[in-house]
Amino acid sequence: MSFADAAQVRSAETSVPAPREQSAAAQDAVAGLAEVDRATRALYEVVAGLDLSALRGSSLLPGWSRGHVVTHLARNADALVNLLTWAKTGVEHQMYPSAVDRDADIDEGAGRLPQLLRADLDAACQRFATAARELPPTAWEAEVAHPKSGPFLAHRVPWLRVREVWFHLVDLDAGVGFADLPPELLEGFLEEAVGQYADRADVPPARVEAVFSDGRQRSWGLTADSASSPIVSGAAADVLGWLTGRQSGALLNGTAPTLPKWL
Repeated sequence: MSFADAAQVRSAETSVPAPREQSAAAQDAVAGLAEVDRATRALYEVVAGLDLSALRGSSLLPGWSRGHVVTHLARNADALVNLLTWAKTGVEHQMYPSAVDRDADIDEGAGRLPQLLRADLDAACQRFATAARELPPTAWEAEVAHPKSGPFLAHRVPWLRVREVWFHLVDLDAGVGFADLPPELLEGFLEEAVGQYADRADVPPARVEAVFSDGRQRSWGLTADSASSPIVSGAAADVLGWLTGRQSGALLNGTAPTLPKWL
């Protein structure tokens, strides 16, 4: 995949051959990989337009430049390859050796020249694409583990990558916001964001109401005792930004409490 001409960026081609009969897990993985392709195309188009000054400028993540974000997206692709290797072989492969190693790799790579950052991102995305293509359909049902959230089945790995790419595209602060995310993904991201706060003692009681672009509304309680709690409402994109710590509650209606760190 080339960054030479952003208008001609092609897909990472992570789709996998579809057998005549697929398990539900394999079907979910194939759907997720199609979304990885779409997110990767958007990522490449944005990163292709970032020069050295822009890459060394601040992202929306405290203490991280845009170069940090791009490097993190490359290392995340490699980390997810580790999980796919685990699913394929049955031998444990954690995403990262340690949190310290993860952070050191990102810091070390963040200051590179644009062409090196892009080449690294491209190579990592291709490694993920290859690992996904080569994964036997039955391996999507294997159990792997995330260092923070614990065990889950491998067919969710593509969806982790989808979320990672879209959210960090927003963090690049380079023209993509949550309102630019595919509408069909936004609702699922909201459900995941709310779910991350479940059963946490440090989460204030509140009800969240999101209004989607098609006029639909959905609401969630952040805690089990949120039924009579204050309501915080707003456009779905703004609610997602608040839930994930990407923006304050300034664009929301109601008194938005301060939330703990999302992930």
